[in-house]
Amino acid sequence: MISAKILWVDDEIDLLKIQILFLQEKGHTVSTANNGADALDMIQENNYDIIFLDENMPGISGLDVLVEIKKMKPYIPVVMVTKNEEEDIMDEAVGSKIDDYLIKPVNPKQIILSIKKNVENKRLITEKTTSKYQTEFRKISMEINEVSGFEKWKQLYKNLVYWELELDKSGDNTMDEVLIQQKEDANIEFSKFIKKNYIKWFEPENEDRPKMPFDFFRQKVIPVLDNKEKIFVIVIDNLRFDQWKTMEPIINRYMNVENEDVWLSILPTATQYARNSLFAGLTPLEISKRHPKFWLNDEEEGGKNKFEKELLEELFLRYRRKVKFSYDKILNNKTGEKINENISNLLQNQLSVVVYNFVDVLSHARTDSKMIRELANNDSSYRDLTLTWFEHSPLLELIKILAKEKIKTFITTDHGCINVNNPIKVIGDRKTTTNLRYKHGRNLSYKKNEVFEIINPEKVGLPVSNISSSYIFCTNDDFFAYPNNYNHYVKYYKNTFQHGGISLEEMMLPFITLVPK
Repeated sequence: MISAKILWVDDEIDLLKIQILFLQEKGHTVSTANNGADALDMIQENNYDIIFLDENMPGISGLDVLVEIKKMKPYIPVVMVTKNEEEDIMDEAVGSKIDDYLIKPVNPKQIILSIKKNVENKRLITEKTTSKYQTEFRKISMEINEVSGFEKWKQLYKNLVYWELELDKSGDNTMDEVLIQQKEDANIEFSKFIKKNYIKWFEPENEDRPKMPFDFFRQKVIPVLDNKEKIFVIVIDNLRFDQWKTMEPIINRYMNVENEDVWLSILPTATQYARNSLFAGLTPLEISKRHPKFWLNDEEEGGKNKFEKELLEELFLRYRRKVKFSYDKILNNKTGEKINENISNLLQNQLSVVVYNFVDVLSHARTDSKMIRELANNDSSYRDLTLTWFEHSPLLELIKILAKEKIKTFITTDHGCINVNNPIKVIGDRKTTTNLRYKHGRNLSYKKNEVFEIINPEKVGLPVSNISSSYIFCTNDDFFAYPNNYNHYVKYYKNTFQHGGISLEEMMLPFITLVPK
């Protein structure tokens, strides 16, 4: 137990000598005041670790003193001590941000517990979290080396994210390097898993294939529409599972998570491929063949995601569903606010779809902006920046509205991203794609052991612009760099968030079903 500096405020302070002596014997320093005015003067002049405050005092009441303390030094935990068990008094104390509540007569064990909760809480949580992760570390390491099958990978990845966020919350960075190494080990084995199975999954009638973005509307949305329910689909471009988990507690104030699933992104894990596939319910190859006017290859000029609404219309026609739906793409807060203002019109539809591009814009801005790069210099700060945006975004306001209107809601994404650090060399002609995590083109030169290569792209639902074109993908935290001007290229792109290749962060997609409380 640490030694705490305590202020105890009570108009009958002389009757508390036993409790005060007990605290002093435990190593704590205890100052006292018998009225609110003196207490506020002492708080102004001194720093305390915790304040025990009598609720019923003559002159300035305990509740009024509490309000002033929170104005003056809001970070000091205050424990209300009272004989009064009336619910309205408790409600008022809680509303004034009381940290704990004790009913007189208080015994020494209650006091010590309150100190532990409010003063030692952070240290105890940190120590316990670190200890638990150290115990769990060996188990996770064994699972990484033995895991087989996508369902097991889902659980392993969820577990890694859980510990990543728990260690974040504890504020203890002593295990950071250990966790980073464990994530790297997991990505190495996951990449082997993808290399071994990805092509097999696209074989006809393969029952082991994980759910992928092109399954979403057929498997998730159409059954709800067939049940005559209204539904809202929110696609947050480039949303990682760990980012979803930081947003979840806020969303949970308004909506319950009915189902939290993880699906597998297609390759390349890039917007052009994955999001078009999501809305079309088709592989990129099928889109290019069925709807050539809606598909542009990498080397062709023009926007690659201009026809998502049209692809969704074609999907419903293909499944013989007559659905009244809306589609909106949000590129900035102003557009998001307009959507919220227009919500009554949107909810006339059976299905409303909104694509939010902010997280993807943030990852690209981080590459190009020195300030954003410094603000989000690792996974933890990248999550924090995303959470800050979300807390003040029109998207949160939209979720509040949907909760109030009792609308079932899906939140999902098309791909994630990974912080890249390891450059590998590749050579291609002028028509080779510029993406840092995958390359598509002819005459690509690379070391085969450093990449996942797909020589016959059509076998995995990928279009080719030339019969000899192939695809190669980075794994783990690698990124492609050209030999010419190599050092400049590496310096610019190292420690940036990229997508297109194979990693848990890019390929493990949150698919969330929300229902109103």
